[in-house]
Amino acid sequence: MKVAVLGAAGGIGQALALLLKLQLPAGSALSLYDVAPVTPGVAKDISHIPTEVAVEGFAGTDPSDALKGADIVLISAGVARKPGMTRADLFDVNANIIRSLIEKVAEVCPKACVAIITNPVNATVAIAAEVLKKAGVYDKRKLFGVTTLDTLRSETFIGELKGLDPTRVTIPVIGGHSGVTILPLLSQVQNVEWSSAEEIETLTKRIQNAGTEVVEAKAGGGSATLSMAQAAARFCLSLVKGLNGAKVVECSYVEGDGKYARFFAQPVRLGKEGVEEFLPLGKLSAFEEEALKGMLETLHADIASGEKFIKG
Repeated sequence: MKVAVLGAAGGIGQALALLLKLQLPAGSALSLYDVAPVTPGVAKDISHIPTEVAVEGFAGTDPSDALKGADIVLISAGVARKPGMTRADLFDVNANIIRSLIEKVAEVCPKACVAIITNPVNATVAIAAEVLKKAGVYDKRKLFGVTTLDTLRSETFIGELKGLDPTRVTIPVIGGHSGVTILPLLSQVQNVEWSSAEEIETLTKRIQNAGTEVVEAKAGGGSATLSMAQAAARFCLSLVKGLNGAKVVECSYVEGDGKYARFFAQPVRLGKEGVEEFLPLGKLSAFEEEALKGMLETLHADIASGEKFIKG
């Protein structure tokens, strides 16, 4: 399996590259790209770690060499959130970056699975889809928005709150990847009793605003990079397993049946062609039903902004 990381010199990219060097199956190749000239040095640095994963680094304005033969492309390139900045504020800069990178993906490795990390994911995935569609190579089974960080946070916070091992907590997180569009389905967590509606509402809001917790705690020094890298690594490794024939379920922001929005985070079964099956949401509580209805206007607007950026 060859995995290309675009944006590999950034805070997410370097940590993600390290995690993949340590965890990709033996015989895999890791291709690191960024505009920053330090990128070949990042590749050289992690290449000294003794695992059977080959690493190569590329810098400059053209990622084509890094993309050749890629089975999976992870895109973390872009600017990070700063204090007081919403994900919508990131749009203008990151939209242009995503467009240019996806144009190269369409040209060099059109059959690769593409996972978008760059925020605002609700919009950048729509941008990627439209660029791939224009190029005539769009396959909705192979385009993903990485929302796995919302799952990791949910597992962690539930574990802390209920005194559980967070690695044994399983929870679907649906919707999108910002604010009210993030909806953890707390009613579906096994072996957990919720003490009140207030407890559920408070925890839901904490999960929705967890990114802001990090931005504020870093006091202007950046946003969630290390936890995001772990989330992206987890999703990538699940994708590798799926492409290799295993049946793996993850929540991801994908183009499904369009029941709620064109793109929607939901459980999917991964397989040899990317998404093998779009899975049902299951039974939602009354609180979750209302929260789902309440997110849709925001989600539709985010998606429309991405589509409009390409279509004009």
